[in-house]
Amino acid sequence: MIFETHAHYDDEAFDQDRETLLESLKENGIEYVINVGASLQSTKNTIRLMEKYPFIYGALGVHPSETEELNEENFLWLKEQYFLKKAVAVGEIGLDYYWDEPDRQTQQKWFRRQLQMAKEVRLPVVIHSREAAKDTLDIMKEEKAEETGGEIHCFSYTKEMAREFLNMDFYFGIGGVVTFQNAKKLKEAVEYIPLDKILLETDSPYLAPVPFRGKRNSSLNIPYVAEEIARIKGISKEQVIEVTNCNARKLFSIP
Repeated sequence: MIFETHAHYDDEAFDQDRETLLESLKENGIEYVINVGASLQSTKNTIRLMEKYPFIYGALGVHPSETEELNEENFLWLKEQYFLKKAVAVGEIGLDYYWDEPDRQTQQKWFRRQLQMAKEVRLPVVIHSREAAKDTLDIMKEEKAEETGGEIHCFSYTKEMAREFLNMDFYFGIGGVVTFQNAKKLKEAVEYIPLDKILLETDSPYLAPVPFRGKRNSSLNIPYVAEEIARIKGISKEQVIEVTNCNARKLFSIP
C-alpha cells in the first residue's frame, strides 16, 4: 500500500469532489495521507480533515510565502495544535526565494521559530526550500534541525546538496517532477539517495506527473512516481512502494 506523505486536500481545487476522491483512495492502494498545512487557515482545514478521515494525518505549519500572517498570539495557537493526537509533523516550513514577498528576513525569522518549536513539541519537520538551498541548509544547521529530523519536501536540488541533507539524516519527498523529461539533476539525485531515505508524495493539487502534467494532481497518480523511481534505481515498483511506506511510518511514528 502507498503512503502519500504530502498533499493539500483542503485546497479549493478539490471543493467539487473532495469527499468522493478521498473515499476512493483506499480501494486504489493509498493507505495513509499526510495533509499539510501551508497557512493558519489551511492548518485549521487540515485539522478538520484529520478528524474526519481515519487515514489522514496532519503536518501543521506556515509556508514561507505565508509567514507575514504570523505573530506571537497566533504562533502560540499553532503550538497548541501539535498536541492533537494525529498531528505528526511541523510543516510545511522553510524558505521560498522564488517570490519577493514576504521579504527574506521575515521568512528566515519564522523558519527559525518553527524549527525551534518542532524541538519543543518533539515532532519532525517538513521543509519547503525553493531557490534557497544555502540559506535553508545554513539555518537548519544553526538550529540543529537534525535533532528533530524530517523531510525535504519536493526535493529539487543537486545530488551534492542531497549529500548535505543526508548528513543530517533527513528524508526526501519525491513527487511528479521526477517524471519530467527536463528533471535531469533530480533524476541524478534520486539515483544517489538511498531508497530508505525516499518518501512518495504528490503536493496535490500541484505538480502532476507525466502523463498528467499541467492537470490537477491527486494521490491516485503516485504509481507513476513510483515507476520512475523504480526505473532509475533498477528495482521493482512494488519494492519502491513497500520501502517508502516503511520510511514514512518510521518518520511520522505511525505504527
